[in-house]
Amino acid sequence: MLRAYKYRLYPNKSQIDFFEKQFGTCRFVYNWALDLKSTVYKDENRSISKNELKKMLPGLKVQYNWLKDVNSQSLQGSIDNLDNAFQKFFRKEANYPNFKSKYNPVQSFQVPQHYVVDLDNGTVKLPKLKEPIKAKFHRRFDGETRTATVSRTPTGKYFISILVDDGQELPEKIETGTTIGVDVGISHFAILSTGEKIENPRHLKTSLKKLQHEQRALSRKKKGSSNRKKQKLVVAKLHEKIANQRNDFHHKVSKRLIDKNQAICLEDLNISGMVKNHCLAQAISDVAWSSFIEKLRYKADWYGKTIMQIGRFVPSSKLCSICGYKNADLTLNDRSWECPSCHTKHDRDVNAAINILNIALNNIAAGTAV
Repeated sequence: MLRAYKYRLYPNKSQIDFFEKQFGTCRFVYNWALDLKSTVYKDENRSISKNELKKMLPGLKVQYNWLKDVNSQSLQGSIDNLDNAFQKFFRKEANYPNFKSKYNPVQSFQVPQHYVVDLDNGTVKLPKLKEPIKAKFHRRFDGETRTATVSRTPTGKYFISILVDDGQELPEKIETGTTIGVDVGISHFAILSTGEKIENPRHLKTSLKKLQHEQRALSRKKKGSSNRKKQKLVVAKLHEKIANQRNDFHHKVSKRLIDKNQAICLEDLNISGMVKNHCLAQAISDVAWSSFIEKLRYKADWYGKTIMQIGRFVPSSKLCSICGYKNADLTLNDRSWECPSCHTKHDRDVNAAINILNIALNNIAAGTAV
């Protein structure tokens, strides 16, 4: 089973210079390969494979000698990343790949092998670097190390993410146990079919006034000045704090739901379409449903649990969970309603969570579960 472990790096000045050079060369190779693939397809109506591109790298190093100063496997990793980007494009999971910019505050490069992790001394030795880099290993790991990814955040922090194969197989999913329906929302982060409502901490909204103040201060700074760089760092740190708070909250909630239930039923949401509603876009982005569901999925795989989704066009909020009556007149502002058929009083969100659970279980019985 593959797991990624992310640690903070504390490079010195010469190591930072090496990182920046590695970022730049990997970005150059990525852009060169993207330009070549696009040009050849446009002129010759054929596609260049990643193996063909890798065979061109030695000739490229002759043309640009400074490419020899960095790890050659990292350059090959850039071509692999481009190939993955095209595969996602062909599967219609992403747009056509774009050129990478040196002005992007987030930069990274990969080290497939030949790096050494010393957990006892707290260091990482990378190819082409003479001195090991200091690292903060807040947790240990056992297994065979795979690809490592070194990254830089907008706040100027450096991290290394190490992919580890612990040699274990994914646990088999057990069919028996508690099954729960979860309806994600905005007023409450998640509503469970048990009736429990998990509050939405609204991390962005809580820090919005301070963020607006700092961003206005940034807009008044002269472009290219030292004060603008300093203020840009202030804004980046505030954004990073909000993202860390949201990420921590997602991990805690997803871990609790996975630990207490054998199966979790969700609704397939068209989030990209929902954020086009300008009245709700900021609130939806702040709650970050996609990130939360992603954490639920991989933790379910780790612990042998099951994630089930019902179709996005099922009117889970408008159906009575008792008799099945459909309230077509229900609006977004109606937070509770009474069923005209069986006269059951419903909390809109709890009723939706119960319907999600019931529909998912019915799909299992019918053999159409996703």
